[in-house]
Amino acid sequence: MAATTFEMDGSIMEGGGQILRVSAALSCIQGASIKINNVRAGRSTPGLRPQHLSGLELVRDLCAGHLEGGEVGSTEITLTTGKIKGGDYTADTKTAGSVVLLMQVSLPCVLFADSPSVLCLKGGTNAEMAPQIDYTLTVFKPMVERFGVNFDCDLKMRGYYPKGGGEIIVKTNPVKQLTPVTLTERGTITKIYGRAFVAGVLPHKLAKDMSAAAVRYIRKEIKDLYINIQAVREKKDESFGNGNGIILIAESSTGCVFAASALGKKGVYADKVGCEAAEMLLRNTRHNGCVDEYMQDQMIIFMALANGTSRIRTGPLTLHTQTAIHVAEQLTKAKFTVTKAEDQDSNEDTHIIECQGTGMTNANL
Repeated sequence: MAATTFEMDGSIMEGGGQILRVSAALSCIQGASIKINNVRAGRSTPGLRPQHLSGLELVRDLCAGHLEGGEVGSTEITLTTGKIKGGDYTADTKTAGSVVLLMQVSLPCVLFADSPSVLCLKGGTNAEMAPQIDYTLTVFKPMVERFGVNFDCDLKMRGYYPKGGGEIIVKTNPVKQLTPVTLTERGTITKIYGRAFVAGVLPHKLAKDMSAAAVRYIRKEIKDLYINIQAVREKKDESFGNGNGIILIAESSTGCVFAASALGKKGVYADKVGCEAAEMLLRNTRHNGCVDEYMQDQMIIFMALANGTSRIRTGPLTLHTQTAIHVAEQLTKAKFTVTKAEDQDSNEDTHIIECQGTGMTNANL
């Protein structure tokens, strides 16, 4: 039985699933209970959706805990946590709910387990309102590995809205402590690449149109860089259902990685999807930060747990990042400060997020 009980208002700030994920993970890692009310009060359909419930059930299973209020639509939950044990675990949203968001809540927990873990996560791999799995593999993975995180992510099957049916296998080794990171030198953008994809019955021409439109859009602003965006058809045995989309990646001379993506929808021209992703990528390289707007908030929990001071150069702080900082400061002794960057390469959008981490030690190892 957990000794400490935290309480969190799920309606504050971002008011969505992120409060659940950060709160549940930090409680689990610290062996504390948490009660969250007003769950997802800021959303058009408040309360737990299938993917949030799957994530909470996964955290409960990882630490042999107890979950009250664990049903779809519930607006109040209590999670009582125990010791985090390694092993094989499965979580299935049974919808197109994002496997990446399942990983977001569970990965920090299994880092503090007593032995290696294998997570089989099922749902949508390329879903709306969540990072695409390609983002996780190309941006999230190398960025969090800087904290000393060690994990492999094997993409078994792609799944799209509305059917889902995707699957990833995440293998992790526990850590004793996380290392703080300093990411303050952006350097210059050295290459841009990516993939535009179609799956199922959709024509390959859609992928070509998305790719060509993205290249044209980027070329207006960045003239002299080689841009390679492949137009691919997903193999039938590696994707479930129909879907199309694009992910674009930019790398800098100092090893920073940025990405942007967009998914096709019925009635939306492929060119528009390509241009949407291209504008997003350019927006995330203009501020001269070292992480994009989607990686920004995902760094916060690792900064809070790390042993020492982390400093990260970013663009404007997103509401997701502000929310993650608020939750981390409420549930841990981590201290964050955000200041405007004042060097010659910065502009009015460039910020430095600094965190004095708690130095969480894995007591299970």
